[in-house]
Amino acid sequence: MELGKIAFVISVLSLVPGQVAGYADGKVTRACSSMQPGHGHHASTPPNHNITVDKIEFTLGDRIKVTVSGPRFKGFFLQARDAENLDSDAVGSFTLISSDISQLLTCGDVQDSAVSHTSEVRKTEVAAYWNAPSNAPKHVQFLATVVEKFKIYSVKVPGPIVSQPAAPPLTTHLTTEESLVTSHPVSHLVKPFNATGCGNTKFCLRSPLTCDPETEAHCFFLSFTREDHAMMVEMSGPGEGYVAFALSHDQWMGDDDAYLCMVEDQRVLITPAFLAGRSHPELDSEAALQDLAWRLADGVIQCSFRRSLRLPNYKRRFNFDAAYYLFLADGEYHDGRLSKHPHQPLITSRKYDITASPEDIGGSRSPLIIKVHGALMFVAWMTTVNIGVLVARFFKPVWPNTNLFGEKVWFQVHRILMVATVGLTSIAFVLPFLYRGGWSKRAGYHPYLGCIVMTLAFLQPIFAIFRPSPRAPRRQLFNWFHWSVGTGARIVAVAAMFLGMDVQALNLPDPWDTYTMIGFIVWHVGIDILLEVHGYCLTRKAETMEEDNIAILHSLSAVEAKGHTFKKVVLTVYICGNAAFLITFLAAINQI
Repeated sequence: MELGKIAFVISVLSLVPGQVAGYADGKVTRACSSMQPGHGHHASTPPNHNITVDKIEFTLGDRIKVTVSGPRFKGFFLQARDAENLDSDAVGSFTLISSDISQLLTCGDVQDSAVSHTSEVRKTEVAAYWNAPSNAPKHVQFLATVVEKFKIYSVKVPGPIVSQPAAPPLTTHLTTEESLVTSHPVSHLVKPFNATGCGNTKFCLRSPLTCDPETEAHCFFLSFTREDHAMMVEMSGPGEGYVAFALSHDQWMGDDDAYLCMVEDQRVLITPAFLAGRSHPELDSEAALQDLAWRLADGVIQCSFRRSLRLPNYKRRFNFDAAYYLFLADGEYHDGRLSKHPHQPLITSRKYDITASPEDIGGSRSPLIIKVHGALMFVAWMTTVNIGVLVARFFKPVWPNTNLFGEKVWFQVHRILMVATVGLTSIAFVLPFLYRGGWSKRAGYHPYLGCIVMTLAFLQPIFAIFRPSPRAPRRQLFNWFHWSVGTGARIVAVAAMFLGMDVQALNLPDPWDTYTMIGFIVWHVGIDILLEVHGYCLTRKAETMEEDNIAILHSLSAVEAKGHTFKKVVLTVYICGNAAFLITFLAAINQI
């Protein structure tokens, strides 16, 4: 079972892209403002490429040929901006010269205001015409981002400044060094962080809640310490890729302010990023961060930095002095590429203001609604359905003359538990759709199996309403069909639970969840076989006594009485064992 599950999971994962690629198709409109390629590395200094123009003076409506050239490069992004304010929006529009290697993009409200590559085909030169608009500023400067390789690129390479006739001298001009992204000095941490002061002098988010990175390195720790108008941040977690936290206005990934610590070449890169949606983060400059420090030891990533509470000059950086949901995530980072986190990020249950009174909190890697979904499915398909089936199969003769609400006890118990199974399944079935707002494409085959289980579970009571009388000719056909549908639903439900335990939104601990579920299946099948063997032995014993013709009635009654007692004991033991497995899974769900 374990090998089959592993093979199945591997086959599913092989269909999912594991790593995040850059903008190979040149659709880089997300980088219109920063011109950052989002590759997770620092820009090359000095730049290796040049920007040239065919004239340095223009009038409104003029056309200027702009050329980017240098060593072979894969991608580029070209804009024109007001030379007196290089943080302004793009100015003017472009006309293509070679449409096979370049394309036009719209930045802001200006159509065709940028040029980028169409593929990763290497080139040494690319050119386009810039069209001066009617509202052009007095001085215009061309800027380009050029990507030679994934790890080698230059951002906002400054080109020539072109001016209108009789324009006054340029009052503000950024030099090459100022326009390029720079990084602050980074130091090494000499010892691990600790949880001293959590809830008293600093705000802490920990997983588990007892996490102290000084004594328990392989846990997740995030702290914020207020320092006048700044915040000191410490983050620690196991992994060889990255750990990250984000501030969010809701419990969904998207439009979030994130901060990542990424391991590369035995050092840690610390950078802010913006999460535009359920896609890879857009890495920004480190200019917003100060006093960067890191430590890498025993597979644990630790990093710290200081950030001002408010950063008005950084549009996508949130103010720290407000309430947000906190996310804490980790994942793989290879060759400059971030991979999607393998399990659900740790998310706080409500919004917190990290600048208010210090608190010591935990979070959950599974949303409450998904926890309820999993719990209800475990109750339905581990407990109620199995007990109900066991009673119907083996306990019809145990209470032959005892009725409950006008029906045989076994039948009423069976019917009550089956109705409970359908009810619990129906409620649980709806919850993931409410959470996702539709179908989840990230849950693999689990939702498909869930739909099959729901359909079969819903059909069972409908067919039961129309069951023929016990002596009807079609009763045997009904019994066979009823057993087949019920057995099929239970088998598919087990498969769904196996896959559901590893769905990212739940993700119970591996390999504990697999071994425990296998243990439950062995337990259930073992009890089933025991009762089958017991029934067979009783039948053989009765046949032998009938052949001997010795005190038949008295002996059969004694045999039946002993058999019924044994069955009751087995049922009691089974219910207790079943409850133990169920409680174990429910406790695991509660702790994630």
